[in-house]
Amino acid sequence: MSTTAMPPSPELERLTLGFIPLLDAALLIIARERGFFAEQGLEVSLSRENAWSTLRDKVAAGLLDGAQMLAPLPLAMSLGLGRAPCDARAPIILSRNGNTLTLSETLCRDSGAALGEDPAMGARALGDWLRRQAGERRPRLAMVYPFSCQHYLLREWLSLAGIDAEREVELIALPPPRMVEALQEGRIDGFCAGEPWGTLARHRGAGRLVATGAQLWPDHPEKVLGVTGSWARRYPATQAALIRALARASTWLAESPEHGRRARDWLALPPYLDRSICHLDGLGLDRAPIHQRLHGEGVLRPTPATAGRFAEHIGRHMRDHGRTLDQHTLEECYSPVHFDAATHH
Repeated sequence: MSTTAMPPSPELERLTLGFIPLLDAALLIIARERGFFAEQGLEVSLSRENAWSTLRDKVAAGLLDGAQMLAPLPLAMSLGLGRAPCDARAPIILSRNGNTLTLSETLCRDSGAALGEDPAMGARALGDWLRRQAGERRPRLAMVYPFSCQHYLLREWLSLAGIDAEREVELIALPPPRMVEALQEGRIDGFCAGEPWGTLARHRGAGRLVATGAQLWPDHPEKVLGVTGSWARRYPATQAALIRALARASTWLAESPEHGRRARDWLALPPYLDRSICHLDGLGLDRAPIHQRLHGEGVLRPTPATAGRFAEHIGRHMRDHGRTLDQHTLEECYSPVHFDAATHH
């Protein structure tokens, strides 16, 4: 009679993972609140951070064991983009899609930009308005971090109408939790960020959705679990336990609508997203037009191919600075080896 070997015990019993208040922190929060981390022998604390640069630096310094990260961030860290090089890994994807491009009510009204089946329509409306303005005012548009899908999606959306992102608009980086307030106060004219910030701006009458990441890059990886390479090598059984707990949280979320409602209630707790999701009845997963995905066949498994769209942008950035994107680094960052071993794929 065959027996299934028990996985090795994690080297760490207690660890701290960082997150930014976004809907796609859900698997981390579910795994903690529903006890999936505990089932794997892990006592996990979740540390809410407000800016991606702060979260990045804390992981690099070892102040956090790992974190929810923008999908391009482990690659940018490994290549030394934005900070000193730090070897980083993305052993599991936490979400796909989930971003919205949101413009202020005023800019939508003036330009006629609106959400449609073709994201180019809204971009062209903005482009036509900019040309009528003849350079009188450059809209200020925010994204969350220079090396992010949000930045690249925003640039690609503008390019659909031939809008020069360097000359015709002003791009700035702003932490996601500050987007809606900045839009309400007129300090920015629009933003690209993950949920719930786009629909919260709409709910508050501050802005309207004009395109989504799912329209521009269907099913792209948006957030990952990020750890340093040295941490992964030192604590392989702990990393495997984290992967299993997060995969179990994803499976649990898919089991029933009731689980989705429970997850929404956990996210609404003060340590997590608090009042920023008061306008949502549930997580609204895989619904048009945002199509955020936290579960489903292949959703969580990283591969170098899944990084293709943002890797193109990072490669272009490096060429502009006299460097080339090392394929080996890309493959190391998004290798499925650890995910497959932990989940027996």
